[in-house]
Amino acid sequence: MSIISIILVLIIAFFAGLEGILDEFQFHQPIISCTLIGLVTGHLTAGIILGGTIQMMALGWANIGAAVAPDAALAGVAAAIIMVQSGNFDTKGITVAFSTAIPLSVAGLFLTMIVRTISVGLVHGADAEAKKGNFAGLERFHFVALLLQGIRIVIPALALILVPTQAVQNALEAMPAWLTDGMAIGGGMVVAVGYALVINMMASREVWPFFAIGFALAAVSDLTLIALGTIGVALALIYINLSKMGGNGNSAGGGSGSTDPIGDILNNY
Repeated sequence: MSIISIILVLIIAFFAGLEGILDEFQFHQPIISCTLIGLVTGHLTAGIILGGTIQMMALGWANIGAAVAPDAALAGVAAAIIMVQSGNFDTKGITVAFSTAIPLSVAGLFLTMIVRTISVGLVHGADAEAKKGNFAGLERFHFVALLLQGIRIVIPALALILVPTQAVQNALEAMPAWLTDGMAIGGGMVVAVGYALVINMMASREVWPFFAIGFALAAVSDLTLIALGTIGVALALIYINLSKMGGNGNSAGGGSGSTDPIGDILNNY
């Protein structure tokens, strides 16, 4: 990578670390971070494919109680850098880069633990400034905490960039076929589980018809992603307009119906 590309990648990594906490512009999502890294390094198509694949896996990641989910920001950034460093942008190269995202995302939890431990001291400092009524000092502690979150991703990203490209290529080429194939199969299973978790959370009688329609349309090879997206937007607009119209008044017991017309229709069936 050129110097300009390295600087831009590190900037993307920094914002991905920030967004891992802020959740405002979603730079930490693999589909965004990988796409941006692919764009600044001249491999946009491969970046989109890699980001979309990792995103399907990260859909099922969520913090539950004290259990922290794997680091999606580090997974996307690190996998994209490994793909660029390997110089292999075909299906095999993307698969290998995607497979490395899983262990890297788990390893990122160690960095998260360090940053959050340091943040405990920053919180006490912010409390002290708040008692004094020093809002400028309070803001400084907040900005320092955010800065640490960005550095949490920048440091491993820089470490991967500094690894010689030839060394990365030699390491990936030395991997036996059974290992790369196994990592690909395992990664695919994780993607399926992540997507199933999302469906399980969203599943309702109102959503299942749309899922069935999308599943059937996805099997039509003549439809492009743009066409599928257009159909999805149209179905969403239809549902929103029907919801604004209210129920159909034909619910059991002669009531006035619910505010979900599609639910009423399904109940009648």
